Amino acid sequence: MKQRILLLVAVFVYFIFIFYMGKVAFMLVHSPVGGEIASFDILRVLYHGLPLDMSMSGYLAVIPALILILSIWFRPEAVSKIFNVYFAVIIPLMVIITVVDLVVYPYWGFHFDSSVFLYLQKPKEIFASVSGLEIFLFFLTAIVFTLVLYAGYAFIIRRQVLKLTVPKSVMKAFVAMALLTGALFLPIRGGVTVSTMNVGKVYFSDKMFLNHAAINPQFNLMYSFFKLDNFASQYRFYDKAEATAIFDELVKQPCTDSIPLLLNTGRPDIILFILESFSADVALDPVIAPNMSRFAKEGILFDNFYANSFRTDRGLVSILSGYPAHPTVAIMKYPQKTENLPAIPKILKQAGYENLSFYYGGDVDFANMRSYFVGACGIKEIVSDKDFPLDERLTKWGVPDKFLINRLFADLTTKEQKTPFIKTVLTLSSHEPFDVPVNKFKEPFPNAVSYTDECLGNFVEQLKVTSLWDNVLIVFMADHAMQSYPVGLDNSDPKRFHIPMVWLGGAVKEPKVVSGFGSQNDFAATLLSQMKLKHSDFRFSTDMMDPGSHKFAFYSYVNGFCLTDSTGTVTYDNDRQEIIHQSGNPELLKSAKAFFQNMYMDLGDR
Repeated sequence: MKQRILLLVAVFVYFIFIFYMGKVAFMLVHSPVGGEIASFDILRVLYHGLPLDMSMSGYLAVIPALILILSIWFRPEAVSKIFNVYFAVIIPLMVIITVVDLVVYPYWGFHFDSSVFLYLQKPKEIFASVSGLEIFLFFLTAIVFTLVLYAGYAFIIRRQVLKLTVPKSVMKAFVAMALLTGALFLPIRGGVTVSTMNVGKVYFSDKMFLNHAAINPQFNLMYSFFKLDNFASQYRFYDKAEATAIFDELVKQPCTDSIPLLLNTGRPDIILFILESFSADVALDPVIAPNMSRFAKEGILFDNFYANSFRTDRGLVSILSGYPAHPTVAIMKYPQKTENLPAIPKILKQAGYENLSFYYGGDVDFANMRSYFVGACGIKEIVSDKDFPLDERLTKWGVPDKFLINRLFADLTTKEQKTPFIKTVLTLSSHEPFDVPVNKFKEPFPNAVSYTDECLGNFVEQLKVTSLWDNVLIVFMADHAMQSYPVGLDNSDPKRFHIPMVWLGGAVKEPKVVSGFGSQNDFAATLLSQMKLKHSDFRFSTDMMDPGSHKFAFYSYVNGFCLTDSTGTVTYDNDRQEIIHQSGNPELLKSAKAFFQNMYMDLGDR
């Protein structure tokens, strides 16, 4: 029994060692791409990349584990032959992925993934970028690497296989090996937390090359296969030129100096609260959320404001990158695409905002969030569930909002803050199962909203008496509305997407209600315009205060979309390929289809 346990451990470690060799080679070969690389950076890459390496090693060790279970009843010579076949297949595959990844990285700027198969229809163009010397070095490196790995297999694993003996207790050996095989689920999945293993879990640096170096290329390729799709070819309502022309007219923003100013300063300290599931009808109810209702009167309320989608991962990108949500896919799952997105924190960093932070009481690796905040937004300081004591991680999702918001206030008032700053906070207590320590309302969702509202009220009152208040802009915005409340509404109903956006703080010029239509993707242009910062890279974002721009809101649901403005509303279902609701202006359908088509064309081009 002990022989087999040690052998499975050896197999697991053997694969991790291969991945480490690949990572070191990657950094040495491509260090000019990454700039100056210190020896300590290699250790950091190996350490932070270990979760993906362990996950991939777990996948690769499953078959050897099953073979070792069968070996209890078979002769070692027969078992050795099966191992030889398995490793004769696996080793060349691992070598090819590793070496191809080394070759393509300088051209792609990202790891080898399944998208390469979209280009195999034209192999001539693929090889046109590769010299004869590079092809020769590719094959030479692959042969040498294969020989080295096979020698390692023969010395470390095959020798142990040939020494296997029949265990004294067949049943004990079987149970032990079965349990150990089942335990491979933990490194494969990445533990037992809410988030599963994903590429973004290894992101740790604001230097993108180091994040890329930490990624396991084998895992990255496998991961990308599950999301292989030619997005640019989907939802072709019009030819590309016509769809682009309609879209450009829809989002056109005339140059003007008459944009109303909402702020007292062009460089406010910004605290952005992204509120989990805060539907407008609940969040602005004076009984359920008295503080948010009061904030809407004390500050600026955007009362015809909509979420772009129904999920947090999509909402975050819509808010911070001005990028509308695709109903069939979340761009956050594609780090190579999100890295090319514009982002409010990144723009502010260029404008002198060096103090960028993200606060979340849950697992920041859930849904690839870390890769987005580090890679696309350039946020290095992340506070998440692991930064709180165990006695404060009281719910399935992590830390209740009270402890999260208290931590934010403590950091603001007890730590020296470089100004101007932007703090992004994602709440979670109003997420199912609505586990909060209060019982004010019978229905769980309003009760949870009320709890978070109380936490926000306490925070604002405390901040008002500090020196930070005069220059602060606090933005409250939901990540999406609650899809299951109130009951009885279609999943495409505008009430499912109507959310509040409220601007508050000493930086706000005066109370105001903005009634023009808009959605989360319009926040970027609206905020940056108020700060006199360029926002043309946010091509899907419209300044809601520009008197010459078209004020409309756009959102997507499951596999459909809706566009609404002051002239009417149209909702189109892609599965049914028909309009399911239309009122007012009949021309809205054309605009909605063009907007939606451009979303997928843009996604495919990134």
